[in-house]
Amino acid sequence: MSLPPGFLDELRTRLSLGRVVGRKVMWDTRKSNQGKGDLWAPCPFHQEKSASFHVDDRKGFYYCFGCHAKGDAISFVRETENVDFMEAVKILAAEAGMPVPASDPRAQEKADLRTQLTEVMEQAVQWHRLQLQTGAASEARDYLARRGLSPEAQDRWDIGFAPPNGGVMAHLTGKGVDPKLVIEAGLSAESDRGGAPYDRFRGRIIFPIRDGRNRPIGLGGRSLDPNARAKYLNSPETPLFDKGRSLYNHGPAREAAGKGQPLIVAEGYMDVIALSEAGFGASVAPLGTAVTEDQLRLLWRISPEPIIALDGDTAGLRAAMRVIDIALPLLEAGSSLRFALMPEGLDPDDLIKAQGKGAMQALLDGAIPMVQLLWRRETEGKIFDSPERRAALDKTLREKIKLIADPSVRSHYGEAIKELRWELFNTRKQGGTSGGKRGPKRAWTGKKLEPWQQDIAPVTSSKMSELGAGVSDVDHLREAVILATLLHTPAVILAFEAQVERMECRDPLHATLRNAVLRHATAENVKEAVVAEVGAQALEKLMSNPHLAITPSLRRAGDVGIAKQLLAEELGKLMARRGHMREISDGMDEMYGIADESTTWRLARAAASIDTSVRKDVDNSADFERAKNGVELNKDERSAFQSLLNALSADKKTK
Repeated sequence: MSLPPGFLDELRTRLSLGRVVGRKVMWDTRKSNQGKGDLWAPCPFHQEKSASFHVDDRKGFYYCFGCHAKGDAISFVRETENVDFMEAVKILAAEAGMPVPASDPRAQEKADLRTQLTEVMEQAVQWHRLQLQTGAASEARDYLARRGLSPEAQDRWDIGFAPPNGGVMAHLTGKGVDPKLVIEAGLSAESDRGGAPYDRFRGRIIFPIRDGRNRPIGLGGRSLDPNARAKYLNSPETPLFDKGRSLYNHGPAREAAGKGQPLIVAEGYMDVIALSEAGFGASVAPLGTAVTEDQLRLLWRISPEPIIALDGDTAGLRAAMRVIDIALPLLEAGSSLRFALMPEGLDPDDLIKAQGKGAMQALLDGAIPMVQLLWRRETEGKIFDSPERRAALDKTLREKIKLIADPSVRSHYGEAIKELRWELFNTRKQGGTSGGKRGPKRAWTGKKLEPWQQDIAPVTSSKMSELGAGVSDVDHLREAVILATLLHTPAVILAFEAQVERMECRDPLHATLRNAVLRHATAENVKEAVVAEVGAQALEKLMSNPHLAITPSLRRAGDVGIAKQLLAEELGKLMARRGHMREISDGMDEMYGIADESTTWRLARAAASIDTSVRKDVDNSADFERAKNGVELNKDERSAFQSLLNALSADKKTK
């Protein structure tokens, strides 16, 4: 059976030889370098203990220094599975998600055609190079000199010139090349008006495009005419050239990446040339299109984490954002992207010329993970001042994360988004106290206090400070119960996420644990994730309170029903109590200034709502009083309220 030309090349491109071989061998982790695709293992073809079997995952070849076995993915499957060539192709095609094409009786003829077209393209490249030295190319040479390309660099990149009147068709046919081959190679095109074929590239600087094996497959042309319909023009789709599956500078970049250089994805030819000439040899560019799925697979064959360094203008940022949507469904463990955000209005070529190689290196070192750019795209310039807007953001991000097929990567993306969301919406000050916006506190004006203000002053300086900032035993225990319940029954975290997020933890340790619980709410094992972040000692300190041992939600850890019931009750009580405390505290701050009717009425209402409903708690040993609405007061707090009520009563009589 004959296969269409190009099918096997695409199959080898889509597959990772390291994964194919990895099913049969155990890699030597001390000798292997996974990041560079340099893998070593004991040979599967002969008995040995040392790791003499080498896989170059970037180039797609293996070699054993012991038995001298060598080949690619197809030959490896043939030898290890004991199957013929076509069966090996079918096995690998199924793994790559590629249907095996039907038998093509003209396959050899097409293969011969590709060989002929490659030879035609090479002749065209050399002819265009010669044209760059002619008088007609003086403007092109001046342009290249202004862009900082020396004659030696021009030779290294095979840069050429297409005269304004063309000439490649005449040159090639004069060398005996069939005109049909020149047209099929994409160098010339037939006229719609029935005239003689015309050359596609005229009045342009020529950049040859080569495949991973350094064979010329197409041309890119930069116009010197500012009024040209397209500044850059690429070869059309041909049997050799598929722009969505090709990369400019593919072969040299793969070799440089194999030596440890970061793989950089720039926007155009000149960016790649500038980067490479500055020492960043592992640089490539898509060919006139946004990065495609096939190009991403090519990139990941070269490096597990390419850096996207597109221009710092609006179009460049839009292109980077499009890459995110294409990449999300393809992400796997060890295959991701980072983004180097160029300064506004600059491309890599501009940056290197203006600020030098060090500035570019600094940008690459500071490249951000894809998840952060995804977050930036969905949040930048937007205001989330309502529950509906926050919910819309959550929905959008959930839909994006669902696109990730790999469950492990999807889970980690969820955790990263959770942490970013927490940082955006968490308005608490360091230490766990509330940092939400509140009205400005009135400063003491220096005026003489009224009699009723003098009565309250001692209360606010001692008792009230305990009401607003002290850590009562009940509050501390209630916080501990809530946090311990969440850790032992993590299935309920999301249901109470909003309430826990608003919970003011007066104990810094509790604040740290709460933040960690919320950040890792979607982790497979929440407790392990929290311990990994804050340490086992913090969790041990939380659980050291003997009262926790008799809490129903901990005695029956994992019981969602009991956990929900307890959390609803304890969070409700905590919020109710602290709501009253905040009302009193805010009112007292205002009363240091000018007290008006609304201030005294609000204080009286807050105090009375507690005072009229106080009764003895069941646990008298704790010396607490409990209101019907669940608010608990100790004796000092009760005394402070009583002083306040007395002061309000005296004020009322005075008026």
